[in-house]
Amino acid sequence: QVRLVESGGGLVQPGGSLRLSCAASASIFSISPMAWFRQAPGKQRELVARISTDGGAYYADSVKGRFTISRDNAKNTVDLQMNSLRPEDTAVYYCNAVPIRYAWWGQGTQVTVSS
Repeated sequence: QVRLVESGGGLVQPGGSLRLSCAASASIFSISPMAWFRQAPGKQRELVARISTDGGAYYADSVKGRFTISRDNAKNTVDLQMNSLRPEDTAVYYCNAVPIRYAWWGQGTQVTVSS
């Protein structure tokens, strides 16, 4: 079964940057659109960014201009560069395919933006 592993989260001050990575256990990225999601405590999971197989990207309004999604199909990885981070970006970040493959949800990586 496909396994997705997120990494790169951590504690950062407002205005800081983090780069998240998602690695797949199988060669799936070359044929599947991918996305980053996030979920804060007490809130529903939301789409952050989505990327097509050829690199076309979509961003939620809340992160547009600050986050950049990218992928390396040869390495089966998808990254999320997060700049100008805000406290409201605090959440657990997950990656998955689009449409979502529910069995593929990983553990996520915690991003905390705080002074």
